[in-house]
Amino acid sequence: MRAPLLISALAAAGLASWPGVSPWVAALGRHDAAQDAQVGRGGRVYAAECASCHGAAGEGQSGWERPGPDGMLPAPPHDATGHTWQHSDAQLRAWVLQGPVGGGAPAGYRSAMPAYAGRLTGGQVDDVIAWMKSRWPPGVRAWQAAQNPDGAPLESLPGDWRFPVTCKPGWGAGG
Repeated sequence: MRAPLLISALAAAGLASWPGVSPWVAALGRHDAAQDAQVGRGGRVYAAECASCHGAAGEGQSGWERPGPDGMLPAPPHDATGHTWQHSDAQLRAWVLQGPVGGGAPAGYRSAMPAYAGRLTGGQVDDVIAWMKSRWPPGVRAWQAAQNPDGAPLESLPGDWRFPVTCKPGWGAGG
């Protein structure tokens, strides 16, 4: 079994304290009442504001990797099958509040996603991000956490954190 899968399985089983498993990765599976409350709030905001395009479970729209006939990219999934987790919290927050183009999406990016500044508070956006993260497996959460300034660098985590060649260029480590 590959190391990241083993870490994910151990963390999910509550066995991440075994020797050789990073305590930082083990901590990804722990939470407290405040985190539970934030995830609950985020789930309610997501259901009201995001699910109509991104799906109730964060599954996104089909064909999200390619522009549709209108030239717009369909809404991507926010579960582990998409690329949301390959971006920092700050980037996700900017994309929600300013829209993808205003939030720093690459030139030529076309999306129907509106900017939510004025409709959602920064705290509500943070709650939605917490809800999305709560639905990712521990290995995906570890990779995404490493994209944040206070996250542990991937090189410090056990296992092989490279992605398969099928990943989009520029979307994560090694493509």
